[in-house]
Amino acid sequence: MPARPAPTTGTRAIARAVDAVKLYGFGDAAVRALDGVTVDFESGRYTAIMGPSGSGKSTLMHCVAGLDSLTSGQVFIGDVDLATLDDRGLTRLRRDQVGFVFQSFNLVPTLDAGENITLPASLAGRRPEQAWVDEVVATLGLGDRLHHRPSELSGGQQQRVAVARALAQRPGIIFADEPTGNLDSKASAEILGFMRRAVDDLGQSVVMVSHDPGAAGYADRVLFLVDGRIVDEMRDPTADGLIDNMRRLGE
Repeated sequence: MPARPAPTTGTRAIARAVDAVKLYGFGDAAVRALDGVTVDFESGRYTAIMGPSGSGKSTLMHCVAGLDSLTSGQVFIGDVDLATLDDRGLTRLRRDQVGFVFQSFNLVPTLDAGENITLPASLAGRRPEQAWVDEVVATLGLGDRLHHRPSELSGGQQQRVAVARALAQRPGIIFADEPTGNLDSKASAEILGFMRRAVDDLGQSVVMVSHDPGAAGYADRVLFLVDGRIVDEMRDPTADGLIDNMRRLGE
């Protein structure tokens, strides 16, 4: 199936990739993980990225988030071309403008939940915006867990803390890589619902990689990658519609 750039709307892009190419390896052994991807991620929207294993979905997210670099092409967060930043500038941009939620939670075990939530501000030498942090904590139902360390929390509670940490800095965009992969169905639904509320109630922008049609069904828009190319997209998706589309695309 020929690749096509994902169409854009009138909504402002909070992040975008332009003709993004990512190669791993060299010469005949090189693997083209991204093959000329051009896409906008819309401000105030929840976007999911799906595709078969090895399709390039995590690579695309990591490159747009500034966690990995492109072989060629451009990535922008807001109006900033990530290739123009040195290591210090890239670290500052990720700290100040980007939130991350990973499958493995990545909480500091010696800090309690409240300290984990405000850790990015502490590392930056700033005081957190307490009213905003309080709103995030209330939205995520963590008020009675702030003084508990990660080992004293369930998996779902730990991931809620990770989501709160991503939100606490009020970033321009949040990237979530299989955020419910280690959770049971009840905890997964809670986290996905909270991320949906972060978009609807708190005005955040979320980009999530997932293989699960049920999880991707929470998004406003789903992009489908095959062999490093965007081959389709779906707006206002349903789990059944996503399953049908994945079958059509041969996943």
